[in-house]
Amino acid sequence: MGHMDHAAFGWLTPVLSYAMACIGAALGLRCTVRALEATGPSRRNWLLAAASAIGTGIWTMHFVAMLGFGVTGTEIRYNVPLTLFSLMVAMAVVGAGLFAVGYGHDRRRALVLGGLTTGLGVASMHYLGMAALRMHGQVRYDPALVALSVVIGVIAATAALWAALTIRSPAAVAVASLVMGGAVSSMHYTGMMAVSVRVSPSGGTLPGATAMQFIFPLAVGLGSYLFLTAAFVALSPMSGRREAPTSAQRPVEGVAP
Repeated sequence: MGHMDHAAFGWLTPVLSYAMACIGAALGLRCTVRALEATGPSRRNWLLAAASAIGTGIWTMHFVAMLGFGVTGTEIRYNVPLTLFSLMVAMAVVGAGLFAVGYGHDRRRALVLGGLTTGLGVASMHYLGMAALRMHGQVRYDPALVALSVVIGVIAATAALWAALTIRSPAAVAVASLVMGGAVSSMHYTGMMAVSVRVSPSGGTLPGATAMQFIFPLAVGLGSYLFLTAAFVALSPMSGRREAPTSAQRPVEGVAP
């Protein structure tokens, strides 16, 4: 068995990956709050922004953590198309859950179905990302720990959607984001605990790209996207604030202007 290292750079990758998950969660929750206060195309656009933020945060968390992953006796590379596909899956399934909540008439049913769909999708993203690994060896999984990671993913997704429906204040969103970031990180590292690698030493060249060639630049780009989107959301006025000046200008009935 190859010895696995999940923190080759010390605490840097676990802490940074947790931070990315929290940022994506916070941004997604704020966008969802905006969506639930909006109607028409504006609601759809805010939900799309929320899905991209949460999906990007989850994916970036996973692959920033993977920057610290190494196996003794083999180089690790990544299949580029499959890695990118895992990002699309993350955003698509989170979007499906958010739209179910945002447009569902029965909120409780939408919450259950949305949480289940999103949780399974997040787990699929994780294991698609793991399937993109290329190394000199065979990867095996502990079924019990895989199942536990999926359960954690479903619980985390359901909690995220519940928070999106019930939480409004920025302070509460911040606390919920820290909890969600912890849940997503727990799902990731539980899934990684399920992994074992039987190394088969070989002098052949592995296909794909190294983490520093592909994962690191993409993670930096997506992290920048999250920060820029967060700035846009912070500077964008709430719908209530936009309506306030209009209502203030309306003459009160029975009072001459």
